[in-house]
Amino acid sequence: MATKTQKTQTAKNKNLTKGNIYVVATFNNTLITITDDNGNTFCWGSTGKVGFKGSRRSTPYAATTAVDAVVKEAKEMGLKQAKVFIKGPGVGRDAALRVLRSSGIRITQIADVTPIPHNGCRPQKKRKG
Repeated sequence: MATKTQKTQTAKNKNLTKGNIYVVATFNNTLITITDDNGNTFCWGSTGKVGFKGSRRSTPYAATTAVDAVVKEAKEMGLKQAKVFIKGPGVGRDAALRVLRSSGIRITQIADVTPIPHNGCRPQKKRKG
């Protein structure tokens, strides 16, 4: 009945030198995800995970705190350089970028991937009368 157990390598043990940083800044929250080049998530965080609740999650200070915590975790894994992809209209986008620039990680690319509608929704029909 003895089964052979395999040791799987956790994300904490892996060595990550290059990666992608995704920042989603909504009106209510800021989400940060750090992946490797293949898209596998290594660490993530949000303003709620750091400890902010309610309307304080949508502040630039909360975004800087969340990004700082995730970048610190990624640097422990060995992250040296990254591409940054920012999405959304929230207040955390500029604050997050400021923290990333001063973090010591070499940023090779900054891209704004906010979706923009080409034609938008169909307009309402003309009012009667």
